[in-house]
Amino acid sequence: MSNEDSKTLMDEILMSGKKKIHSISSSEIEKADEFCEPYKDFLNKSRTEREAVVEAVAQAKENGFEEYDPDRTYSAGDKIYIVNRNKAVGLAVIGRKGTRDGVLLSIAHIDSPRIDLKPSPLYEKDGMALFKTHYYGGIKKYQWTTIPLALHGRVCKTDGTYVDISVGDDENDPCFCITDILPHLGQEQAKKTLGSAFTGEDLNCLVGSRPYSDEEGEQVKLNTMKLLYDKYGFTENDFLSAELTLVPAFKARDIGFDRSMIGSYGHDDRVCAYPALMAIIDAGIPDKTCITYLTDKEETGSDGNTGMQSDFLRYFIYDLAKSEGEEGYRVLSKSKCLSADVNAAVDPTYENCFEPKNCSYINEGVVISKYTGARGKSGTSDASAEYMGEVRSMLESNNIIWQVGELGKVDLGGGGTIAKYVANMNVDVVDLGVPVLSMHAPFEIVSKVDVYMAYLAFLHFFMD
Repeated sequence: MSNEDSKTLMDEILMSGKKKIHSISSSEIEKADEFCEPYKDFLNKSRTEREAVVEAVAQAKENGFEEYDPDRTYSAGDKIYIVNRNKAVGLAVIGRKGTRDGVLLSIAHIDSPRIDLKPSPLYEKDGMALFKTHYYGGIKKYQWTTIPLALHGRVCKTDGTYVDISVGDDENDPCFCITDILPHLGQEQAKKTLGSAFTGEDLNCLVGSRPYSDEEGEQVKLNTMKLLYDKYGFTENDFLSAELTLVPAFKARDIGFDRSMIGSYGHDDRVCAYPALMAIIDAGIPDKTCITYLTDKEETGSDGNTGMQSDFLRYFIYDLAKSEGEEGYRVLSKSKCLSADVNAAVDPTYENCFEPKNCSYINEGVVISKYTGARGKSGTSDASAEYMGEVRSMLESNNIIWQVGELGKVDLGGGGTIAKYVANMNVDVVDLGVPVLSMHAPFEIVSKVDVYMAYLAFLHFFMD
């Protein structure tokens, strides 16, 4: 064997299956850029899980999906969708073999860290009207101060009617803001640690400053409430039956002179939800029944009837199986899943948080996370070697760029995904998603190539 042949063999042994971005053709990069344009539009329209469901259903209907009817029997190629309480949605394409040999699942979450309003939020102090808030998910509180915020959500009234609110995203809309103390007077604040400089009770959002009249009393609060009543028709008591949230009031933008990245609020986890949605739409007629499920409440532990710990998806699969004369639990035990969730990309400014051989990088494709959890793998499903081999084979045979990654150094932190709740249903599952910079910040960053590779991974998972 010549030295050149020996070197080639060694390269194959060391890097089998690996493919870097510099080996991607210009046409593939163009496809990635093209794929990400409607993704940016999806981000701008899907600021909350409710809005993401609306967008997903709209996309589904445009592509021939019909609302699921449990009393119908479906045939190969039929496309159906099912909505759970307006906050989660499943899309399925019936396969040639139906559910007999299990189903293929791609599951992402569509909730993101944010600032929710408290049940009784509006108050007046020092001539200003403000909202009391309760943050949702894991955030760095200081990142949410002094940025423009938009208000989204639904207010339900006692007569059974409701009104949806979306204000602050358009440049002609008013927006809102959580204030901070000026540096001249911030010496005491500066002595505190980063985590204690702001408390949850400090995240009060400024919403008005003009009084309704010159009479005594809370006239600024009254004026704010009158404006809300005039525009939306609800009173202060209706806040008790509302789900209102504050999100960053800026749109998805290209990042870099080369426009190779996207900066936006909500990449975690809509950057996986959108490719999974497009994959089920483009899956054709698969061999096995395929399901993309976009779920809620991951950022707070997946609890509740719209989170992954709910039995909603299980019951849906059971119903599909029953209509074909199959036992649901047997179908689940033969099923496979890609838990479509993000991982933390290495930030060159904070490299000391990562172990370089086992972390993910921007522009190196989808990241497979065999396990998540914290420290001693606490709270994880830990995919089997056999299933990891299957997923690797699928990626490599379709020339999909991939990498492996853990969420930082072993004892530093860690995190969780919905994979363990899927595994609890006796389903083979592994996390596969897009690496993200500045995860959980109001403005996260991803690579367009990585987003496109996620789409190809979910698509071929369904089709192979």
